[in-house]
Amino acid sequence: MANHMNGAKHRPQGKSLLGGAMIIAGTTVGAGMFSLPVVGAGMWFGYSIVMLLGVWFCMLMSGLLLLEANLHFEPGASFDTLTRETLGQFWRVINGVSIAFVLYILTYAYISGGGSIVNHSLSALGVTLPQSVAGLVFAAVLAFIVLISTKAVDRITTIMLGGMVITFFLAIGNLLIEIDTTKLVSPDGESRYLPYLLAAIPFGLASFGYHGNVPSLVKYYGKDANTIVKAIVVGTCIALIIYVCWLVATMGNIPRSQFADVIAKGGNIGVLVEALSGVMASQWLNSMLTLFANLAVASSFLGVTLGLFDYLADLFGFDDSRAGRMKTAAITFIPPTILGLLFPNGFIIAIGFAALAATVWAVIVPALLAYKVRQLYPNTTGFKVPGGTPLIAVVVLFGIITATCHLLAMADILPVFK
Repeated sequence: MANHMNGAKHRPQGKSLLGGAMIIAGTTVGAGMFSLPVVGAGMWFGYSIVMLLGVWFCMLMSGLLLLEANLHFEPGASFDTLTRETLGQFWRVINGVSIAFVLYILTYAYISGGGSIVNHSLSALGVTLPQSVAGLVFAAVLAFIVLISTKAVDRITTIMLGGMVITFFLAIGNLLIEIDTTKLVSPDGESRYLPYLLAAIPFGLASFGYHGNVPSLVKYYGKDANTIVKAIVVGTCIALIIYVCWLVATMGNIPRSQFADVIAKGGNIGVLVEALSGVMASQWLNSMLTLFANLAVASSFLGVTLGLFDYLADLFGFDDSRAGRMKTAAITFIPPTILGLLFPNGFIIAIGFAALAATVWAVIVPALLAYKVRQLYPNTTGFKVPGGTPLIAVVVLFGIITATCHLLAMADILPVFK
C-alpha cells in the first residue's frame, strides 16, 4: 500500500551514487546508439544534435516524474503496483502490456545484436558460429549474472561501462582527431534535411530508455530521493555526451552519401562498424571499436533484463529466494532467447517497435502517475519535479508525437532517408 511519508531515509551502506549513475548510463548507452548515425543520416549533424537534446530533456523529465510517483510507495514496488494503486486497472493493463513488450523486444534485439557482434568478433579469430548459436551463448552467459543479484549487475555494469568508456574513446578518439568538418557542416548529397527529423525521433527515444530501472533504484537506495535524482541526471548526461561524440565521429568521417550504402545493407551494427573500419588508421583501433560494440550490447542487455526481472518478480509475486529467482529468470530469458534463435537478424526493426511501445510506459504513464499522485497527496513535502502541470503536458505531447512519427514512418508517409 502507498506510504505517504517521504522522509529521505539514508541510503544503505556501500551503495555509491556512482553505482546508480552507471546502472542508468549502462542501460541508456548501448546497442541503440548504433542506430543513431544511420537514422540521423537524412537530417545530418545539426538537426541530429537538436533532436537528441529535445529527446534527452523529455526523457529525463519523464524519468523524474516516475520517481516522484514511485517515492509515495514502499521500495520494491514496481510499475505494476504504481499503476494499479494510482491510475486503476485499465492503465495497469495497458502499461503492463507495453512494458513487457518493450523489455522483451529489447532483450530480443540485444540477443540479436549480441549474436551479430559476437560473430563479428569471432570471425577475426577465424571462428564462425551460426548467428542463432552466437546469440544463445551471449544470452546464457549474461542471464547467469542477472540471476545472481542486482549487486552483481551493478558491479559488472560498472566494470563494463568503464571498459566501454575506455574502448570508445580509444577507438573514436582517433576518429575525432581525423574528422573532416566540411563533412559535418556541408554534407554531400541532396540538400533536404529537416523533413527527415520526424522519422528519427522514435530512435532518439529508444536511445534514452532507462525507466525500467527507476523502481529498481528506489529498491536499491531506499527513499533517498536526492541520490536517485543525481544518479538519473548524471547517468543520462553521460549518455548524451557519448552520443554527441559518436555522431561527430561517424558523421565527420563517413560522407552522407555513403550512409545510403550502410542503410541499403540493413543498417545493422556490424555494417556500421565495417564502414568505420574503412576509415580507421590501424587494426588495433578497429579491435577497440569491436570490443566497444560488444560491451555496449552486453551492458544494455544487463540493464534491460534487470528491469524486466524486477518487474516480473513483482507481477507474479516471486520472492528473492533461490527458487523464486530461478522462476523469475525462466520467464525473463526463455521467450526472447527462443525468438533470437528463430529470427537472428531483427535488430533495427525491434528497436523501432520498442520505441513505439515505450512512448506509453516510459513517457505518457510516468506523466499521468505524477499528475494523479499530486492530486491524491497534495500536502506531501517530498521530492517534486518543477514545472507543474505544463511540464506534464509537454511530456505527454512528446509521447504522442513520437508514437505518431513511428507509425507514419512505417506507413511510408514520413520521408525516410535511403
